[in-house]
Amino acid sequence: MQKKTASSADVARLAGVSRSAVSRAYTPGAYVSPETRQKVLAAAEMLSYRPNAIARSLSKQSSQLIGIVASNLDNPFYAQMLSTLSKMLQQQGYGILLLIAETPDIDGLIPRLLSYQVDGVILPAATLGSQIAIELQRSGKPVVLVNRYLRHDVVSSVSGDNIGGGAAVADLLVRTGHQRVAYLAGLDDTSSSRDRGRGLKDQLARQRVALYAEDVGQYEREPGAVAVRRLLSLTPRPDAIFCANDTMALAALEVARLEFGIDVPRDLAIVGYDNSAPTAWPFYQLTSVDQNLPEMARIAIELLTGKLAGRPSGIDHVTVPARLVERATTR
Repeated sequence: MQKKTASSADVARLAGVSRSAVSRAYTPGAYVSPETRQKVLAAAEMLSYRPNAIARSLSKQSSQLIGIVASNLDNPFYAQMLSTLSKMLQQQGYGILLLIAETPDIDGLIPRLLSYQVDGVILPAATLGSQIAIELQRSGKPVVLVNRYLRHDVVSSVSGDNIGGGAAVADLLVRTGHQRVAYLAGLDDTSSSRDRGRGLKDQLARQRVALYAEDVGQYEREPGAVAVRRLLSLTPRPDAIFCANDTMALAALEVARLEFGIDVPRDLAIVGYDNSAPTAWPFYQLTSVDQNLPEMARIAIELLTGKLAGRPSGIDHVTVPARLVERATTR
């Protein structure tokens, strides 16, 4: 015979408390005295009781789920960002619903996400189209972009200081004697790639150095490697390459050393962006710009939970300072 599942009423009777006390004991942030909480947990253990999250979401009209839409977990920066966001949300009592956006499926992604009754949405993917964020905002769900912003002031965002990061790279390269600086962009329609390139070019111009060459690597390894081969085939070739993310920069380093036999950093400097974990590995030791990912994630969650709590729902844009981390791929 199937064993009857214990209810919150059973736990309340055994613990000698009210059903509301049982509910508060399992609600993050709700007040319940330590003594009452201990009674509830002890009774629940004896009865093998587990709260029904679906039933609680119906009664509270809140699923306690945050939707996260990602597009490129092959990029270690976004994998690390997903891990950081998940841990911070869990600490505040939220679960996550992760959807991976593939280009042909993006149109059907929004109704699918909303059908799960998520409380809000975080979009940490630089390569997602702007339309998905706008459509989610129109649905009435709080939305926060991470690592990018939209030109139209419709969605709250948290991003790194990409212009400042690009400028810091320009300062380093000019200071170390480079005159033929190339920029390997990510995607033209993303704010992060545009601003990193803008910061680089404007700061080079202030120091009377013109950008030598530019190509596009789509933020990915293989397209990045192809673009680097084109840059290194120029005559004369660049003496420095600034890549809009680490994935392309790591590919650039391998192409330069293994295919072209170039001495890095003596004959070619390579700089990445994101300061992801592989940049510190012994083979790479890549100079890169750190975006302070934990701070970006913390602010994104703070903005989202503030909207869920009913605080003023204006459009917020927060910029987190960037920091250049010098390693062995620059002089």
